Amino acid sequence: MTRRVVVGDLRVQRIDRKGGRRSWTIVWPEGRVHGEADRFLRVHDGSGTQRTYAYYLVDHLRWLERECLALGVVGLRDLERYMGIVGADVHMPLGEPWREGMRPYGRAALSTAAACLKGFYLHQASLGVNEELGEKLDRTRLPTQADRRRALLGHVKTSMPSNPLAPKGPHRRHPKMLPDGARDGLLAVVNSARDRLAVTWLADGGLRVGELCGLHLADLHLRDNAACGECRTPHLHVCHRPGNPNGAEAKTKHPWQNDHGTVTGGLVKRVSPAMIHAYFEYMTSEYPRGTGHGMLLVQLHGPDAGQPWAPVAARRMLGRAGKRAGLGTVKPHAFRHFLSA
Repeated sequence: MTRRVVVGDLRVQRIDRKGGRRSWTIVWPEGRVHGEADRFLRVHDGSGTQRTYAYYLVDHLRWLERECLALGVVGLRDLERYMGIVGADVHMPLGEPWREGMRPYGRAALSTAAACLKGFYLHQASLGVNEELGEKLDRTRLPTQADRRRALLGHVKTSMPSNPLAPKGPHRRHPKMLPDGARDGLLAVVNSARDRLAVTWLADGGLRVGELCGLHLADLHLRDNAACGECRTPHLHVCHRPGNPNGAEAKTKHPWQNDHGTVTGGLVKRVSPAMIHAYFEYMTSEYPRGTGHGMLLVQLHGPDAGQPWAPVAARRMLGRAGKRAGLGTVKPHAFRHFLSA
């Protein structure tokens, strides 16, 4: 089963596979698969990176069509010009944008686009296409002190991969941290126990929004000495389930199993007392009976009440709550930066 996601010349196509798995590819207007893009995206099949790269890559391929550039003749200067058009600081004639209403990428988006383009053209070079460009992109640099701290056995590292397309300039240490008092401010303006649970669990648990919205009730072991035997204190298991009805997926893919109702494995995360309190408030006041799907977070109103709550709905709730609290747009991932600071 396939579903059209982006309408235009080249477009991103979602492919629904058996077992709830989803893949992403790029197709021509008549529905024919773009062979070079599909081979590259298959390298990342089964990961969230595949979808992200598909949307960045389709934009670049549309630009190549506009500029009448074949993959075999694209040069490093062409890629630098493309990065300049989408928002990078590049000193050269750029030409006109190829789509109306185009907003420049921010720094994080530019970094992702640069990684996608480097990976795509290195993949082409490995197949014998435009090997000269592949050599120019396959650069290394000396490791910094931060690189050595992050890497296992970093003290023996002598080089790190470098991307000539990546944005230049100093990096802010914590570009997406929440302001002081953000958690209390959000809890004061959200409208339901479910939303208070979402804020509390994102803040204390360090969960990604896909992990939070993908939790099942069986994943929660909120008492001491649970039957799984993997943690003596209250905890939860983050399990990768590609078939969740709300499309939520955990990024981590640790093996797990459900043995007679007891979940073991996955990524084990400890649970704070505040998380347990928010859970019982939600379950005793708002959680509907007889849902059948067994997922933790559900929609509370409308024709789909009782159905699993999608990650996009959680993002929108936080965005609205952030504006009401005077914090601006709050994104779920900001809680992970706050937790690690």
